[in-house]
Amino acid sequence: MRKHKHKLLTISILISLSVIAIHIINKLILASATLKNSLKVKVGNFYEWRFGNIFYTKQGSGPPLLLIHDLSPSGNSEEWKSVVSALSQKYTVYTLDLLGCGRSDKAKITYTNFLYVQLMTDFVKDIIGQKTDVIASGLSGSFVVMTCANGKDTFDKIMLINPEDLAILNQSPSKRSKIAKYLLEVPLLGTLIYNIITAKPNVELLFTEKYLYNPFRAEQSLIDTYYEAAHTGNSNGKYLLSSINGKYIYCNIAHGLKSIDNSIFVVGGQAKENIHETLALYTSLNPSVEQEIIPAAKHFPQLETPEQLLELIRIFF
Repeated sequence: MRKHKHKLLTISILISLSVIAIHIINKLILASATLKNSLKVKVGNFYEWRFGNIFYTKQGSGPPLLLIHDLSPSGNSEEWKSVVSALSQKYTVYTLDLLGCGRSDKAKITYTNFLYVQLMTDFVKDIIGQKTDVIASGLSGSFVVMTCANGKDTFDKIMLINPEDLAILNQSPSKRSKIAKYLLEVPLLGTLIYNIITAKPNVELLFTEKYLYNPFRAEQSLIDTYYEAAHTGNSNGKYLLSSINGKYIYCNIAHGLKSIDNSIFVVGGQAKENIHETLALYTSLNPSVEQEIIPAAKHFPQLETPEQLLELIRIFF
């Protein structure tokens, strides 16, 4: 009996020490990731939205143009830093950090396509105050399409940069994806898993393997910004990642794409995997969709080949 109690005590002590160790590791990672304060900006405001404060910037004068970054736990509006200045000479340019990203609040909720549709609709109504042209990157393009399908008063002309594959958007939560979501949301352990996934070497790999055609163009300052963005808010970006991994963020936009009559221009980076097939499917669903491929570019032509993208923006808008 005494031996049994001693064994239980030993196990309890080991578990407690493990919990303390994980907690300390998570705190050290958070402190290290935010040490450079790379997300700090001199200009910017916060929109007090129903699910949290949304960071945004407003620059220039002229007709409104909203820039929406790709959705990921490390994503933020610095994605547009190479084109904002040029665009602000002709437009009133708005950028924002989506809920769960960058400087915006990272709510402990399940993130869905409809949540971001509501954010788009409310932001344009409350902050911009009129129908606006919009450029959206990656997965965020699906929110723009569904916002237009939901009503005609939010967006006018639309440019989608490397929009998500429609087959991926057609996924729905499964038993396996729900387990993945649950594991990430577990206190301490889930945060540790998230911190491993969003470790700095993995953020660097995103730029060199996924984002850029030329990996040598990966600026260290930008990598630092994306690394910090993934960890601000006590690493609560894990709730966004859990919703993406859980497939709660996806939505079949095929019907919406067919139904909207906005002017749409779809742009792809030449080196983006399956981009030709993706663009072909978008144009087949809506014949009025125009498309263009930017050579020597991958997922982020706005960072890698800004002059070529600006020329396309000038022609389309």
